[in-house]
Amino acid sequence: MGTALVYHEDMTAARLLWDDPECEIECPERLTTALERLQQRGLEQRCLRLVAREASEAELGLVHSPEYVALLRGTQALGTRELQALSKQYDAVYLHPSTFHCARLAAGAALQLVDAVLTGAVRNGLALVRPPGHHSQRATANGFCVFNNVAIAAKHAQQKHGLHRILIVDWDIHHGQGIQYIFEDDPSVLYFSWHRYEHGHFWPCLRESDADAVGRGRGLGFTVNLPWNQVGMGNADYVAAFLHVLLPLAFEFDPELVLVSAGFDSAIGDPEGQMLATPECFAHLTQLLQVLAGGRVCAVLEGGYHLESLSQSVCMMVQALLGDPALPLSGPMEPHGSALESLQCVRAAQAPHWVSLRQQGAAPVLSSGTRCPEGRPSPLPPGEPEFKAVVTQAAAALSSLLDQLHLHPTPPVRVAVALTAPVTGLALPPSVLCEEGSLPQEEMQAWARPHEALAQDEALIALGKVLYLLDRILDGQVSSGTAATPVPAAAATLDVAVRYGLSHGAQRLLCVAVGKLDRPPDLTDDGRNLWLNIGGEEATAPSIFHVSVPLPVTTGGFLSCVLALVLPLAYSFQPDLVLVALGPGHGLRDPQAALLAALLRGPAGGRVFALVDEESTPQLATVLARVLNGEAPPSLGPFSMAAPEDTQALMYLRGRLEPRWKMLQVAAPP
Repeated sequence: MGTALVYHEDMTAARLLWDDPECEIECPERLTTALERLQQRGLEQRCLRLVAREASEAELGLVHSPEYVALLRGTQALGTRELQALSKQYDAVYLHPSTFHCARLAAGAALQLVDAVLTGAVRNGLALVRPPGHHSQRATANGFCVFNNVAIAAKHAQQKHGLHRILIVDWDIHHGQGIQYIFEDDPSVLYFSWHRYEHGHFWPCLRESDADAVGRGRGLGFTVNLPWNQVGMGNADYVAAFLHVLLPLAFEFDPELVLVSAGFDSAIGDPEGQMLATPECFAHLTQLLQVLAGGRVCAVLEGGYHLESLSQSVCMMVQALLGDPALPLSGPMEPHGSALESLQCVRAAQAPHWVSLRQQGAAPVLSSGTRCPEGRPSPLPPGEPEFKAVVTQAAAALSSLLDQLHLHPTPPVRVAVALTAPVTGLALPPSVLCEEGSLPQEEMQAWARPHEALAQDEALIALGKVLYLLDRILDGQVSSGTAATPVPAAAATLDVAVRYGLSHGAQRLLCVAVGKLDRPPDLTDDGRNLWLNIGGEEATAPSIFHVSVPLPVTTGGFLSCVLALVLPLAYSFQPDLVLVALGPGHGLRDPQAALLAALLRGPAGGRVFALVDEESTPQLATVLARVLNGEAPPSLGPFSMAAPEDTQALMYLRGRLEPRWKMLQVAAPP
């Protein structure tokens, strides 16, 4: 199973035929530049290329009225003046004689992608389309959008494939009000949108784009609006939105399919968004979505009007869909105060409808008639000098990104496994390397000497394999790996692995130890090592670099621990290596261990080393190798509420650690 790329060159035919500064940014070069960049980077060649088909009028009728479809069909015979006159009847729309054909191809591409994913022909994919779709409504075009591609795809997935739970994630910088209107009373579709809002001053300037618009009737709570009230939101803000709003709801909702309205006007340099998220951020967002729905993610292009930023962001998303590790995020990981206000508002508005938010401490303080406090709106779009400064900043960031690609090429081996003895029945992917090497005997013994537990031959042999594989990760030959160690030597092996990593190139090492694996007392708090123990006796934080939390016993408790504590700590710390150690009595089921490893791929740019004790199931080594290779983790099963003691432990630790680790914040300071 691979990644599909759906495209048709005919979608470049529609273009603006008259002077209209508002509409000229939606141009054919948006597609051709993105496709050229995919080809230059060798990404198109790694995808299954599908030629888009036209959606039938019956398929368009899943969302749009027959009269509207007939009106668009008639535009094929209109002249330029007639097209211009008709276009003026809509808001920010232009029509062309080929618009009907292009728009049917765009909708058809989304349908093809959904069919390919849901029939198992591919694991995921991207439909590279125009015109975009998320603003269009049942009987009207709007905001460059003609047919609502993602909404049609969702209806198609429900009717043809019998799906009952679909998540739509709209990260375009404009509110996709068309999708919201179509599904606002439908509890089978969870619609999440972040968008530039500025307290109603930014297009489309709708009251129903605010945080307290949560759906209607049976759909209450299934519309999630996260309004950005200032420009300049960046990587930390976008990741915080996923960790503290989207993912808790998504795991509770348990979607069978994820559709992404992938608008890249939310990326740095775009004149519409004026945001600062760099292209690699979209690889991280994609990876976070891939842990849902068995990895069935279908992305459909929406906006994006800075050609270089758009094309780089598309490449980053496709790389993530292909399973490649994401580049580490650049810049300080600290959400803006305005972003925290928005997070606080949306969590409060949604808390009455979602257990996952209430158990994380989101207080439902907003009634349906209460808005978030009015703030001072951001400035209107900049004039030419200010815009040139934004473009210059974007160009510098993109140039830096290209330098990173040269400095951090994708390792030759994505995942390697080192086991102390052959294990029958391991269903490892063909691309996973079974590593047989070991550290030289003298060096291995020198590292083992301080630990009695490593004196036995079996433990020493395992340590040699562990350090050899760790060396391969640190020198860039392998992206990530997993290795086994005898149970009595687990703590000593982890201690050596941490020290070896810090002395052989790791600048910041995050250790997530699950089970009876206490932090060595002589490990210094020099800021280079953050030690997090899941499974401690009680919630404690002896220092900001040493945190212990009891292992939650419920699905909801485990998810809260990972999303509200582990990942925010990891993204705040920005490690260049993560060690995940599953020691004696770790208590994790295979799906839980797999989810933990999969989510930790992001903060360290894919450099994750999973260390397991030999008494764990043989299947655990397989499932860890698969998720580190980019596959989706198995489902956790039905969502269950966190135990009160788990919630209390989490809240205690967050209060202690928030002042230092800013990604833990979910509300603006009072």
